[in-house]
Amino acid sequence: MDLADLVDPAHTALCVVECQNGVIGPESSVPAVAAAVADADLLARLGALAAVARSVGVRVVHCTFRSRADLWGGNRNSRLFAAARKSDVQQVEGTTAVEPAAELGFDVNVDVVVPRSHGLSAASGTQLIPFFRNESVASVVVVGVSLNVAIPNTVFDLVNAGFQVVVPTDGSVAADADYGHQVLEHTLAHVSTLTDVAALTGVWQR
Repeated sequence: MDLADLVDPAHTALCVVECQNGVIGPESSVPAVAAAVADADLLARLGALAAVARSVGVRVVHCTFRSRADLWGGNRNSRLFAAARKSDVQQVEGTTAVEPAAELGFDVNVDVVVPRSHGLSAASGTQLIPFFRNESVASVVVVGVSLNVAIPNTVFDLVNAGFQVVVPTDGSVAADADYGHQVLEHTLAHVSTLTDVAALTGVWQR
């Protein structure tokens, strides 16, 4: 399918995964991911992408993670969750840790926040898929962090739900850059359309 048709603003949403202060900011619960974001200058690129998306009517949806202050109801069934529970930085609802990074230009009057409090995917067990279906979204552009876990899980869930998924190769990072490239080439390329931020913004700005 032609990229312009695939990401037509009339049926496309931009899904920004876990680009929140407590994950990718200076005080991060996952410093390796925050460092990868800084090294790749990812936030500036995603901020520009989000601005273009808003300008053409593509809804920007921030998929964040948040927990109760007492961590009740959160997962305990993996090393990842255990490490998160022990971190000095917690993604507690109502704190700045769960707010979208300032570089994304969050617009309270336009952007949508879809939080989750459990699991590994922005889509599973959240309102994301019902929202998209109610708004006749057919294609979802997925960006953010990270290619280690949340991005592949989100892509798989969206594909399983019947959506076309577009993944800009420079719109996400992994804690290890080489591993991220492998995920894109050997996994996500088989289930989604790979492009880059420049091509995507170019299509939207025509």
